[in-house]
Amino acid sequence: MKWIILSQENQLQNLISRSAEVPCMIFKHSTTCSISLIAKNRLETGWDFEASNPECYYIDVKASRALSLMIADTFQVQHESPQVLLIAKGECVYDNSHLDISTEELKEALSEGMV
Repeated sequence: MKWIILSQENQLQNLISRSAEVPCMIFKHSTTCSISLIAKNRLETGWDFEASNPECYYIDVKASRALSLMIADTFQVQHESPQVLLIAKGECVYDNSHLDISTEELKEALSEGMV
């Protein structure tokens, strides 16, 4: 999985614009949380993201707390960590957190026309 590090506000605006062309997944990760590490591992090993074409963004919520809160506000979801958001056409079409993060649900969101 090729992660694009998300750490600047202008990157979020670019992601929103980019989501008009390709789905964008944001993974909000806490580097000090074991549940977050499990969720990240599930994403990295559970599915070939390159084959399904979403761009995969990674944000360290400890290092970029303000941006992480801005993401929650922008897409009107509760801030959580770990958390995954699937962005399409500027809107959050799927989000989940903690051990409810599921590659199967992300696959469904991509294949069922949510994006």
